[in-house]
Amino acid sequence: MELTRLIDGIDFGEGPRWHDGRLWYSDFYQQTVYTVNPAGERERVLTLDDQPSGLGWLPNGDLLIVAMRSKRLLRFDGEKTTVHADLSKLAEGLCNDMVVTAEGHAYVGNFGFDFETGGAPAATRLIHVTPDGRADRVGDELKFPNGSVVTPDGSTLIVGETMGGQYRAYDIENDGSLSNGRVWASIIGLLPDGCTLDSDAAIWFSDAGPGQQICRVAEGGEILERFPTPDPTFACMLGGADGKTLFVLTAPGSAKEVVAGKARGVLWTTRVDAPRAGWP
Repeated sequence: MELTRLIDGIDFGEGPRWHDGRLWYSDFYQQTVYTVNPAGERERVLTLDDQPSGLGWLPNGDLLIVAMRSKRLLRFDGEKTTVHADLSKLAEGLCNDMVVTAEGHAYVGNFGFDFETGGAPAATRLIHVTPDGRADRVGDELKFPNGSVVTPDGSTLIVGETMGGQYRAYDIENDGSLSNGRVWASIIGLLPDGCTLDSDAAIWFSDAGPGQQICRVAEGGEILERFPTPDPTFACMLGGADGKTLFVLTAPGSAKEVVAGKARGVLWTTRVDAPRAGWP
Protein backbone atom coordinates (compact mmCIF):
# COMPACT_ATOMS: atom_id res chain seq x y z
CA MET A 1 0.00 0.00 0.00
CA GLU A 2 1.22 3.50 -0.83
CA LEU A 3 0.48 6.54 1.27
CA THR A 4 -0.22 9.88 -0.43
CA ARG A 5 0.23 13.11 1.52
CA LEU A 6 -3.05 15.05 1.53
CA ILE A 7 -2.07 17.88 3.91
CA ASP A 8 0.60 18.69 6.46
CA GLY A 9 0.93 21.52 8.99
CA ILE A 10 -0.74 19.53 11.78
CA ASP A 11 0.57 19.56 15.35
CA PHE A 12 -1.27 16.45 16.59
CA GLY A 13 -4.32 15.19 14.72
CA GLU A 14 -7.02 13.09 16.41
CA GLY A 15 -10.62 11.98 15.91
CA PRO A 16 -10.77 11.90 12.08
CA ARG A 17 -14.35 11.51 10.82
CA TRP A 18 -15.79 11.39 7.32
CA HIS A 19 -18.97 13.48 7.26
CA ASP A 20 -20.81 15.56 4.68
CA GLY A 21 -18.24 14.94 1.94
CA ARG A 22 -15.25 16.04 4.01
CA LEU A 23 -12.80 14.70 6.56
CA TRP A 24 -13.09 16.37 9.97
CA TYR A 25 -10.34 16.15 12.59
CA SER A 26 -9.20 17.72 15.87
CA ASP A 27 -5.75 19.20 16.39
CA PHE A 28 -4.85 18.88 20.10
CA TYR A 29 -2.31 21.66 20.34
CA GLN A 30 -3.75 24.05 17.76
CA GLN A 31 -6.96 23.62 19.83
CA THR A 32 -8.95 23.61 16.61
CA VAL A 33 -11.37 21.40 14.68
CA TYR A 34 -10.76 21.41 10.93
CA THR A 35 -12.29 19.97 7.76
CA VAL A 36 -10.38 18.87 4.68
CA ASN A 37 -11.99 18.18 1.31
CA PRO A 38 -10.70 15.57 -1.17
CA ALA A 39 -8.66 18.28 -2.95
CA GLY A 40 -6.71 18.95 0.25
CA GLU A 41 -8.37 22.30 1.01
CA ARG A 42 -8.51 22.83 4.78
CA GLU A 43 -11.02 24.99 6.66
CA ARG A 44 -11.28 25.88 10.33
CA VAL A 45 -14.56 24.86 11.99
CA LEU A 46 -13.94 26.30 15.46
CA THR A 47 -11.17 26.91 17.98
CA LEU A 48 -11.58 26.05 21.68
CA ASP A 49 -10.00 27.23 24.88
CA ASP A 50 -9.29 23.54 25.49
CA GLN A 51 -7.87 20.47 23.78
CA PRO A 52 -10.39 18.92 21.33
CA SER A 53 -10.43 15.19 20.66
CA GLY A 54 -13.28 12.85 19.64
CA LEU A 55 -15.96 14.11 17.24
CA GLY A 56 -19.48 13.01 16.34
CA TRP A 57 -22.91 14.31 15.37
CA LEU A 58 -26.37 14.42 16.88
CA PRO A 59 -29.33 13.51 14.64
CA ASN A 60 -30.11 17.20 14.06
CA GLY A 61 -26.60 17.80 12.70
CA ASP A 62 -25.05 19.49 15.73
CA LEU A 63 -21.37 18.61 16.19
CA LEU A 64 -20.26 17.00 19.46
CA ILE A 65 -16.65 17.63 20.55
CA VAL A 66 -14.76 16.08 23.46
CA ALA A 67 -13.00 18.82 25.44
CA MET A 68 -10.20 16.82 27.00
CA ARG A 69 -8.89 18.98 29.83
CA SER A 70 -12.13 20.39 31.17
CA LYS A 71 -13.71 16.91 30.77
CA ARG A 72 -16.77 18.17 28.98
CA LEU A 73 -18.73 17.15 25.91
CA LEU A 74 -19.41 20.29 23.87
CA ARG A 75 -22.12 20.90 21.30
CA PHE A 76 -21.64 23.19 18.30
CA ASP A 77 -24.64 24.18 16.14
CA GLY A 78 -22.58 26.01 13.54
CA GLU A 79 -22.74 29.32 15.39
CA LYS A 80 -22.45 28.85 19.14
CA THR A 81 -20.87 26.28 21.45
CA THR A 82 -22.67 24.98 24.55
CA VAL A 83 -21.97 22.27 27.12
CA HIS A 84 -23.83 19.08 26.18
CA ALA A 85 -22.58 17.17 29.26
CA ASP A 86 -20.15 17.71 32.14
CA LEU A 87 -18.02 14.55 32.50
CA SER A 88 -15.65 15.83 35.19
CA LYS A 89 -17.12 13.70 37.99
CA LEU A 90 -17.08 10.53 35.86
CA ALA A 91 -13.64 10.62 34.18
CA GLU A 92 -10.56 9.72 36.23
CA GLY A 93 -8.18 10.94 33.52
CA LEU A 94 -8.34 13.26 30.53
CA CYS A 95 -11.28 12.53 28.24
CA ASN A 96 -10.30 11.30 24.81
CA ASP A 97 -11.89 9.60 21.80
CA MET A 98 -15.61 9.04 21.24
CA VAL A 99 -18.14 7.33 18.99
CA VAL A 100 -21.68 8.66 18.48
CA THR A 101 -24.51 6.45 17.22
CA ALA A 102 -27.13 7.38 14.63
CA GLU A 103 -29.56 8.07 17.49
CA GLY A 104 -27.12 10.43 19.22
CA HIS A 105 -25.82 8.23 22.04
CA ALA A 106 -22.18 9.15 22.69
CA TYR A 107 -19.56 6.85 24.26
CA VAL A 108 -16.51 8.72 25.54
CA GLY A 109 -13.22 7.16 26.68
CA ASN A 110 -10.78 8.61 29.19
CA PHE A 111 -7.20 7.86 30.17
CA GLY A 112 -8.18 6.52 33.60
CA PHE A 113 -5.14 8.05 35.35
CA ASP A 114 -2.70 10.94 35.09
CA PHE A 115 -0.97 9.72 31.95
CA GLU A 116 0.94 12.93 31.25
CA THR A 117 2.87 12.99 34.53
CA GLY A 118 3.57 9.27 34.65
CA GLY A 119 0.85 8.25 37.08
CA ALA A 120 0.28 4.59 37.87
CA PRO A 121 -1.89 2.96 35.16
CA ALA A 122 -5.45 2.29 36.26
CA ALA A 123 -8.53 0.90 34.58
CA THR A 124 -11.60 3.03 33.88
CA ARG A 125 -15.00 2.80 32.20
CA LEU A 126 -16.65 4.36 29.18
CA ILE A 127 -18.96 7.30 29.75
CA HIS A 128 -22.34 7.11 28.02
CA VAL A 129 -24.01 10.42 27.20
CA THR A 130 -27.64 10.24 26.10
CA PRO A 131 -28.95 12.42 23.25
CA ASP A 132 -30.40 14.83 25.83
CA GLY A 133 -27.08 15.15 27.70
CA ARG A 134 -27.39 12.79 30.69
CA ALA A 135 -24.11 11.02 31.49
CA ASP A 136 -23.15 7.84 33.36
CA ARG A 137 -20.45 5.18 33.37
CA VAL A 138 -21.15 2.00 31.40
CA GLY A 139 -19.45 -1.30 30.56
CA ASP A 140 -16.56 -3.04 32.27
CA GLU A 141 -13.32 -1.57 33.55
CA LEU A 142 -10.99 -1.05 30.60
CA LYS A 143 -7.29 -0.31 30.24
CA PHE A 144 -7.18 3.06 28.45
CA PRO A 145 -10.39 2.85 26.35
CA ASN A 146 -9.70 4.62 23.10
CA GLY A 147 -10.98 4.27 19.52
CA SER A 148 -14.49 2.79 19.25
CA VAL A 149 -16.85 1.73 16.47
CA VAL A 150 -20.53 0.81 16.25
CA THR A 151 -21.76 -1.87 13.82
CA PRO A 152 -24.05 -0.87 10.92
CA ASP A 153 -27.17 -2.29 12.58
CA GLY A 154 -26.47 -0.22 15.68
CA SER A 155 -26.49 -3.28 17.93
CA THR A 156 -22.84 -3.56 18.98
CA LEU A 157 -20.13 -1.22 20.26
CA ILE A 158 -16.50 -2.34 19.93
CA VAL A 159 -13.84 -0.44 21.87
CA GLY A 160 -10.04 -0.71 21.75
CA GLU A 161 -8.01 -0.88 24.95
CA THR A 162 -4.72 0.79 24.14
CA MET A 163 -3.02 -0.54 27.27
CA GLY A 164 -4.95 -3.80 27.28
CA GLY A 165 -3.95 -5.07 23.85
CA GLN A 166 -7.49 -6.01 22.88
CA TYR A 167 -10.89 -4.98 21.57
CA ARG A 168 -13.99 -5.52 23.71
CA ALA A 169 -17.53 -5.70 22.34
CA TYR A 170 -20.83 -4.83 24.02
CA ASP A 171 -24.49 -5.12 23.11
CA ILE A 172 -26.16 -1.71 22.94
CA GLU A 173 -29.52 -1.70 24.71
CA ASN A 174 -32.48 0.46 23.67
CA ASP A 175 -31.61 3.08 26.30
CA GLY A 176 -27.97 3.19 25.20
CA SER A 177 -26.64 1.18 28.14
CA LEU A 178 -24.14 -1.61 27.44
CA SER A 179 -24.39 -5.31 28.27
CA ASN A 180 -22.77 -8.67 27.50
CA GLY A 181 -19.16 -7.50 27.51
CA ARG A 182 -16.75 -9.90 25.81
CA VAL A 183 -13.34 -9.95 24.10
CA TRP A 184 -13.81 -9.26 20.39
CA ALA A 185 -10.12 -9.56 19.47
CA SER A 186 -6.93 -10.11 21.44
CA ILE A 187 -3.96 -8.27 19.89
CA ILE A 188 -1.35 -8.48 22.65
CA GLY A 189 1.78 -6.51 21.75
CA LEU A 190 -0.12 -3.88 19.77
CA LEU A 191 -1.51 -0.58 21.06
CA PRO A 192 -4.84 0.08 19.33
CA ASP A 193 -5.64 3.78 18.99
CA GLY A 194 -8.05 5.50 16.57
CA CYS A 195 -9.97 3.04 14.40
CA THR A 196 -12.62 2.56 11.71
CA LEU A 197 -14.90 -0.34 10.71
CA ASP A 198 -15.26 -1.71 7.17
CA SER A 199 -18.01 -3.62 5.36
CA ASP A 200 -16.24 -6.95 5.98
CA ALA A 201 -16.66 -6.35 9.75
CA ALA A 202 -12.90 -5.83 10.13
CA ILE A 203 -11.33 -2.89 11.98
CA TRP A 204 -8.52 -0.74 10.66
CA PHE A 205 -6.58 0.77 13.56
CA SER A 206 -3.53 2.90 14.22
CA ASP A 207 -0.96 1.01 16.28
CA ALA A 208 0.35 3.64 18.69
CA GLY A 209 3.24 1.40 19.71
CA PRO A 210 6.80 1.48 18.41
CA GLY A 211 5.82 -0.39 15.24
CA GLN A 212 4.60 2.77 13.44
CA GLN A 213 1.94 0.91 11.49
CA ILE A 214 -1.69 0.66 10.45
CA CYS A 215 -3.31 -2.74 11.01
CA ARG A 216 -6.56 -4.44 10.00
CA VAL A 217 -7.95 -6.97 12.46
CA ALA A 218 -10.83 -9.44 12.24
CA GLU A 219 -13.01 -10.65 15.10
CA GLY A 220 -10.96 -13.24 16.97
CA GLY A 221 -7.70 -11.33 16.59
CA GLU A 222 -6.28 -12.32 13.19
CA ILE A 223 -4.28 -9.44 11.69
CA LEU A 224 -5.42 -9.39 8.07
CA GLU A 225 -3.22 -6.57 6.82
CA ARG A 226 -0.59 -4.19 8.09
CA PHE A 227 1.60 -1.51 6.58
CA PRO A 228 4.19 0.94 7.96
CA THR A 229 3.74 4.68 8.36
CA PRO A 230 6.50 7.32 8.05
CA ASP A 231 5.92 8.58 11.62
CA PRO A 232 3.94 7.20 14.55
CA THR A 233 0.23 6.99 13.77
CA PHE A 234 -2.55 7.70 16.23
CA ALA A 235 -5.81 7.71 14.25
CA CYS A 236 -7.37 6.62 10.97
CA MET A 237 -10.73 6.78 9.19
CA LEU A 238 -12.39 5.34 6.10
CA GLY A 239 -14.21 7.78 3.84
CA GLY A 240 -14.24 9.34 0.42
CA ALA A 241 -17.05 9.16 -2.13
CA ASP A 242 -17.02 5.35 -2.17
CA GLY A 243 -15.85 4.82 1.42
CA LYS A 244 -12.64 3.13 0.25
CA THR A 245 -10.16 5.90 1.06
CA LEU A 246 -8.29 5.28 4.30
CA PHE A 247 -7.19 8.53 5.94
CA VAL A 248 -4.20 8.18 8.30
CA LEU A 249 -2.94 10.79 10.78
CA THR A 250 0.73 10.74 11.81
CA ALA A 251 2.92 12.90 14.05
CA PRO A 252 6.46 12.67 15.45
CA GLY A 253 4.90 11.95 18.88
CA SER A 254 1.98 12.84 21.11
CA ALA A 255 3.66 14.84 23.91
CA LYS A 256 3.12 18.60 23.87
CA GLU A 257 6.83 19.36 24.15
CA VAL A 258 7.53 17.20 21.09
CA VAL A 259 4.86 18.41 18.65
CA ALA A 260 3.08 21.58 19.85
CA GLY A 261 3.74 24.48 17.49
CA LYS A 262 5.90 22.32 15.23
CA ALA A 263 3.27 21.56 12.53
CA ARG A 264 5.05 18.35 11.56
CA GLY A 265 1.97 16.15 11.56
CA VAL A 266 0.58 14.81 8.27
CA LEU A 267 -2.74 13.52 6.96
CA TRP A 268 -2.16 10.69 4.47
CA THR A 269 -4.50 8.71 2.22
CA THR A 270 -4.40 5.24 0.71
CA ARG A 271 -6.94 3.06 -1.09
CA VAL A 272 -8.44 -0.15 0.34
CA ASP A 273 -10.85 -2.82 -0.95
CA ALA A 274 -13.68 -2.82 1.61
CA PRO A 275 -15.60 0.43 2.22
CA ARG A 276 -16.48 2.09 5.49
CA ALA A 277 -19.36 0.72 7.57
CA GLY A 278 -21.14 1.70 10.78
CA TRP A 279 -20.01 4.58 12.97
CA PRO A 280 -18.01 6.78 13.27
